[in-house]
Amino acid sequence: MRKPGWVRRGEWLEAMPGRSVTTAEDKEEAIERWLKETAGIPDKLLARLRREGGVQWRGDRLRLALFPPREPGIEPVWHELEVLHEDDFCLVVHKPAGMAVHPDGSGNGVTLDHAVAAHYAASGESCAVRHIHRLDKETTGPVLYAKNEFAQAVLDEAMRAKAISRWYAAIVRGAVPRSLTVIDLPIGRDRHHAARRRVSPGGQQAVTRIVGSEVWQGASLVKIELETGRTHQIRVHLSHVGHPLYGDALYGGPVAPAVKGSRPLLRQALHGEFLRFAHPWTGEALEIADPWPEDMLRLRNALGG
Repeated sequence: MRKPGWVRRGEWLEAMPGRSVTTAEDKEEAIERWLKETAGIPDKLLARLRREGGVQWRGDRLRLALFPPREPGIEPVWHELEVLHEDDFCLVVHKPAGMAVHPDGSGNGVTLDHAVAAHYAASGESCAVRHIHRLDKETTGPVLYAKNEFAQAVLDEAMRAKAISRWYAAIVRGAVPRSLTVIDLPIGRDRHHAARRRVSPGGQQAVTRIVGSEVWQGASLVKIELETGRTHQIRVHLSHVGHPLYGDALYGGPVAPAVKGSRPLLRQALHGEFLRFAHPWTGEALEIADPWPEDMLRLRNALGG
């Protein structure tokens, strides 16, 4: 449900709930109902706001302390960052190849979370770094961050409800038949290789939807929508059905051909093209596109796509 007009004032969001609250005989009950049913404030967050004086009624305006300053939770480290979308609730950034979303415990390398923390610091914002989903280290594409506790709760629930749509482009070996539209096969760990996953009857449910394909000479461009988000899901599923990704040595993919005068693709040919989700406060349908990176464009040209 879309909320009425609102404005941010520092740590506070000011909203005008309208006649459902202003004309109510029991204003406290009406405010509580509006906060839960219209604003969608989770019970746990609402209880904390109430406890800390974060819900205030001023004339015809309701004030909510939705933007309190928070420590980033990770050291800010500057790295060039491509921002695809940003507002008071959400941040979507491009993740380049070779960068992990978050630290793996080794202490090595700048991650996307480090770069986002630096972005917040440079913008003068005191936000905790909260990524909503992840991408493999060598996969490029958009990553969604929540900028406050309310946005995180709403977006996490949207992920659980499969209401955040993630579309990918993959370049794979062989001609993918048009009849291949869904791969619904469970994925588990490979007991013989710590870094790999495999299709396994005892694994977690994993559903990959193929929403479009284009056949080239000995290769195909496959457009994919993820219904679940298991580790290496697209790579495992497509390799299992005989169409491993170009450049994906871990799952048997072919080596990407070199184009004269440029470097070949040195990773799996997988890129996140779009994120579609409802804005956590306004409910507006957002579609955030991330253009293909240069290495994927070069591979497409090399394969005649």
